[in-house]
Amino acid sequence: MRSLTCAVRLAPLLAALLLGGCVTAETVSVDTTATAVPVATRGPDEPSDDLTLGKEHFRARHYGLAEMHFRRAVESRKDDAEAWLGLAASYDELKRYRLADRAYAQALKLIGPTPEFLNNRGYSYLLRGDLRRASQDLSEAQAKDPENEKIRNNLKALDVRARGRG
Repeated sequence: MRSLTCAVRLAPLLAALLLGGCVTAETVSVDTTATAVPVATRGPDEPSDDLTLGKEHFRARHYGLAEMHFRRAVESRKDDAEAWLGLAASYDELKRYRLADRAYAQALKLIGPTPEFLNNRGYSYLLRGDLRRASQDLSEAQAKDPENEKIRNNLKALDVRARGRG
C-alpha cells in the first residue's frame, strides 16, 4: 500500500518532467556537452534521404546523428556499401568497435577489399590501437591506390603512433 501511495504522489511530478522535456525550440541537444544543433529544415529541392543526412552529420562531427541516419539507410537498402561504410565509421567515432566490425563485414561482402574499404578499416584499427592490423590494411590500400592522400595521411598517423609507443 505504501508503494502505491508513493506512486500516486510521484505521478504529477513525472508528468511535469515529461511535459517540461518537450522540444518546442528550433534546436535540439545532441551530446553530453549540451551544444545545440539546429533542426534540419530542408527545401523541396534538397535531399533528405538517410544516406545524404548521414554524410552531412558525419562531416559536421555529429556522429550519433550520423550513425542513426546511416543505420536507417542500411535498414532500407541492405546492399548499399557506402551506407555500411558510413555506419562503420560512425561506430568507430563513437568507440562502438564491435558494431563497427559488423558493419565493415557487411561492406566487405558487398564491395570486397577496395582501397577505400581497407583505408577505413585500417583507420578503425588505428583508433583501437591495433597497429599490426592497421598497418596491414593501410599498406594494402596504398598498394592498390598509391596516390590516395587519405591513405598516405593515415599511414603517417600510424607511423607517428608506432614511434610514440616504441
